[in-house]
Amino acid sequence: MTAFHASALDGVARNPALPTPLLLRLLAFEGDGDRPPRDALQRAGLPESAVAVILAHPNPGARIDFAMSARAEPAQRARLADDPSPKVRAALAYGPEVYDLRTKIAPLPDAVCVRLLDDPAPSVRTALLDSPHLARSFVASIATHHSSAARRKAVRAWEILPPGERSALLADPDSEVRRAAALWECRRDAHVTAELLRDPKTVAEALRRGLLVRADAERCVAERKHLAALAENPSLPADLVERLAVDPDEAVRLAVSLRPELDEARRMAIDFTAGDFDRGDGVQWVRDELANPEVLRRAAVTAHPLLRRAAARSPHLPPDLLRLLARVEDPVVENLLGIHHPDTPEEVLMRVYARLGGTFSAWMAETHPRFPREGLATRYADHPDGNYRRLAVRDPAATPAQIERLSHDPEVWTRQAAAGDPRLPLQRLREALHVPELASSAGANPALPEDEMATVLDTWITLPTTRDW
Repeated sequence: MTAFHASALDGVARNPALPTPLLLRLLAFEGDGDRPPRDALQRAGLPESAVAVILAHPNPGARIDFAMSARAEPAQRARLADDPSPKVRAALAYGPEVYDLRTKIAPLPDAVCVRLLDDPAPSVRTALLDSPHLARSFVASIATHHSSAARRKAVRAWEILPPGERSALLADPDSEVRRAAALWECRRDAHVTAELLRDPKTVAEALRRGLLVRADAERCVAERKHLAALAENPSLPADLVERLAVDPDEAVRLAVSLRPELDEARRMAIDFTAGDFDRGDGVQWVRDELANPEVLRRAAVTAHPLLRRAAARSPHLPPDLLRLLARVEDPVVENLLGIHHPDTPEEVLMRVYARLGGTFSAWMAETHPRFPREGLATRYADHPDGNYRRLAVRDPAATPAQIERLSHDPEVWTRQAAAGDPRLPLQRLREALHVPELASSAGANPALPEDEMATVLDTWITLPTTRDW
């Protein structure tokens, strides 16, 4: 019974209809060193009274969960900057861990980041500099910070740094800062590139990105060192590009085939092989310009699969290029469109779901705002595959009788989907609260009466628990 109610409580914690008084009671719980469910601590739109309870919660685990909430406003989370626990402050500094790539996290205010960067605990300072959620303006602002780790991070904002700060970073007393700065400056300075080519730690990246003199390029070709990196270099002379296009190393030929200046005939004349599951992550000139219509067009209209896949990562594809890529018979392109583009056509999302049901890509397709809803009950309520029967619950025209029948489905995922649907008849909803594998879904059902939610809280708080958070 204890495990059942603990499962039901997880559902109640994320129930959108949970009344504020019950939410406050749930958030205040601290029995036996336990803490409230994470879903309660990371709800969207928490009222100020709930935030105040969390900020003062005696269990630091509760405050950590709130510090890493992707749904809380940055200004709310920022109030933990003076928390007595360095673990809480480190969690705040790093920020939310995001698995849905469509979720955008607003950065903490710059002033709060400044305080965290000077925190007395090294773990807090490290967490901040490791955070993927920092504003670019803040990253640029720490170019003159007393911490060498901060200055090394600031190099990532190289393009917006003033010339004086770039020069200072290139002459920084810390060798790692100088190296990081040089790897950016080498893109437009052949002398810096030449210096990096003498450093084993930087030679490959300098060959890939640096402004090369012909002699260095020829020497690299003659010595057959780092040829795949060299093949990407924008400043590589055209005749050397042609030599590498017929190189015996397949990786080198593939790198040449991805160069941006090639016309379609020359590109497709190269003997290259693209991996079936290669997503084109390494096509840097496309990844750097995912909001640039001209770059996206050059990548999307080609027959090269890796360039199309690189373009499919962009949420900014114009409608004609989106339609073009949606017609490409490439499962990787479809997966990427389903993950990244807000207007991915319904038929693409359904193909991803049909092909990959049960995988992350299928989940991303199913949770996409454009995933189809109408007509699913008619098409799938009696489908032999439980993954498809579950889709029937999404249909706004599904009847309470259909939802109840699906709540008894042989497939547990289908039963859980039905148990969380507000059209489920109340009697069956109450029954589902007592079925271990359905209790969480039933607890989250917005049609669950308030007195039933209160009963779940009463039971959980009264009984000893062995919850593992």
